[in-house]
Amino acid sequence: MSIPAPKKQGKTEAFRTKGSVKTAWDSLPICPENLRVEGDWLVQKPALKAGVYRSSDNRSLILNNGLIRRVFRVSPNLATVAYDELTTGSSLLRAVKPEARLELDGQVFQVGGLTGQPNLAFLRSDWLESMQSDPAAFQYTGFEAGKTKARLTWKRARHSEDRPYPPPGVSLTLRFAPPPSAPSLSVEAHYELYDGMPLMGKWLTLRNDSAQTIHLNRFVVEILGMTEAESQVEAPDEWLIPPVTIATDYSFGGEAISDRNRTVYWEPDPDYVTQVNYRLQTPCLLEVRPPLGPGLDLTPGETMQTFRVYELIHDHTDRERRGLAIRKMYRALSPWCTENPLMLHLTATDLETVHRAIDQAAEVGFEMVIFSFGSGLNMEDTSPENIAKYKAYADYAHRKGLELGGYSLLASRRISDEHDVINPATGKTGGAIFDQSPCLGSRWGLGYFEAIKTFLSATGFDLLEHDGSYPGDVCASTAHPGHRDLQDSQWRQFALIADFYRWCRGRGIYLNVPDWYFLMGANKTAMGYRETNWSLPRAQQHIHARQNLYDGTWKKTPAMGWMFVPLVQYHGGGAEATIEPLKDHLPDYELHLMNNLGYGAQACYRGPRLYDSEETRALVMKWVQWFKKHRAILESDVIHLRRADAQNLDGMLHVNPELEEKGMALFYNPLFETKTWKVSLPLYYTGLTQRAQIAIADGKPKTYALDRQFRVSLKLTIPAQSMVWLVIKAGK
Repeated sequence: MSIPAPKKQGKTEAFRTKGSVKTAWDSLPICPENLRVEGDWLVQKPALKAGVYRSSDNRSLILNNGLIRRVFRVSPNLATVAYDELTTGSSLLRAVKPEARLELDGQVFQVGGLTGQPNLAFLRSDWLESMQSDPAAFQYTGFEAGKTKARLTWKRARHSEDRPYPPPGVSLTLRFAPPPSAPSLSVEAHYELYDGMPLMGKWLTLRNDSAQTIHLNRFVVEILGMTEAESQVEAPDEWLIPPVTIATDYSFGGEAISDRNRTVYWEPDPDYVTQVNYRLQTPCLLEVRPPLGPGLDLTPGETMQTFRVYELIHDHTDRERRGLAIRKMYRALSPWCTENPLMLHLTATDLETVHRAIDQAAEVGFEMVIFSFGSGLNMEDTSPENIAKYKAYADYAHRKGLELGGYSLLASRRISDEHDVINPATGKTGGAIFDQSPCLGSRWGLGYFEAIKTFLSATGFDLLEHDGSYPGDVCASTAHPGHRDLQDSQWRQFALIADFYRWCRGRGIYLNVPDWYFLMGANKTAMGYRETNWSLPRAQQHIHARQNLYDGTWKKTPAMGWMFVPLVQYHGGGAEATIEPLKDHLPDYELHLMNNLGYGAQACYRGPRLYDSEETRALVMKWVQWFKKHRAILESDVIHLRRADAQNLDGMLHVNPELEEKGMALFYNPLFETKTWKVSLPLYYTGLTQRAQIAIADGKPKTYALDRQFRVSLKLTIPAQSMVWLVIKAGK
């Protein structure tokens, strides 16, 4: 049974949640008036936990973790009536909107919400008394409260941060019943609020309670009338948006959170008639929805879930601070992204080369060997001979303490007219995101996933590098067995790739995917680089590499992005671009190691071997051992100090107030002469406030007093074309 919406003075009966946890309205604690976290959550983990509360007047449900607060009025219908960032006391909400929107059998229905707000520029609490429920909207019927739950299984198979999963916090489920004019469909709106972060999750569950099929044309998971970030009479070239980062697990087709978030729409609010913009075009209405469809038929009794939305609320406009918050969000929601193995990209599959590469990788301290693109591996070949060959290689690697995996290309290739995506504009193949691409819902696509699962299971491979992952192509075919038509083609294809990645995550299979699939189980994407730049002369590659690392770690942790090292020729460039013969180019090999390991990032060291002489072996081992000694701080977040430009020193600072090594600064000298610089270290995010103990490389530590901006200054002498590191601990 469900709890009815509480009356002003009445009590409600107990409600049994899923998992046999009893929750009653009166058992919820009343939310304290000034419940907020003291201190900076990015520096010190808050002791205050997330909670589900009721208001003192018994009219509202409240989610609050001391950093953000969301308030739901529960009568005459349920609606979000406050959404606050508590560090600064800022209100994010200016207007009441429905909690969601559905298009069912061609009719549009709101879910929850209140009408009658006199002015949408701001929301006065006394206005709520006279606001009404829309009788044509889905109506609130009850709630459940509980704890967060894992959205997929994570088998912890290798080194990673010791993080709890799922991220701890509270959940709140709100139930809605259809109005008389709607099909018999039950709606649940799920919310999660996480401990110690200004972060909230949301998704919907829909259940067909009728005896007829219901067609779900469209849905909108989240609708918020947000306070505008700026007011302009005329439209600027680019609008500022409110201080929130929206991420969803329905993301595809890119290597950054910002350029492939296809579900987030900042729209003008036409009902906001008092806004400053003369044409009412201020983007202050947030809607989170699929770009197409889903166009699903829900059969009687069938249940479906939407994708999940994550709302990270920012307390400042500073780029670094916002980036730190985004990185902490991904560490919490997708902690498998902290897995960061050292990997050799092997370019051959013959027995002698494979065994030599595995032996070398084990000896120097690498942790994974990948059969790279162009190596000759074909994971779609599930013949007994092919399975036996690669199972033997995997067994050999495992005996050496290494993991083994391989590369497979999915979307950016042509299969045939029968199996490729059909362009809705032409009715033919071609014109896909990668021009030609197979439809994952075709017979070929369905068979591909079965073949890759068979290969991975039978060989015991530990990794899949999945190139050309599903980029979001639509398909107008009505003959493919995996989808019905254009309207459901994107949703169905994404479901196939997402289910496959969840399958891999549950088996501990590492996923290198050059797309933003972290929330669906991927471990790593490209740091961000132009592939042909690895064909440039070696000296130019190093500057590009540090620029890529610097730029790529604003919204990625070091472990979330891979780099590249062309031990052998990649796209071209010949002898001037490659490291082989390795013993002849040790300074360049060392710079690649220093660049990547110094940033805490792993690269695709692509070639047939890791060393070709004793001196080369010693060099690789030196930097691998250095990395592993300082691994915890090197894989921690980056504070950006100075971008590489080949004219002056460049550098960055790793910070982690929870470690003994609270910081590690690295500075690179790109010049061809030794030079001395005076540098300033911003130590605020190390958590240090008064004194810091700093050691240059392996030297004797010295104690420094922090100034009022939490900085220390010191002089550094750095040899030509080299790097120096500083280990930072608490001062005594």
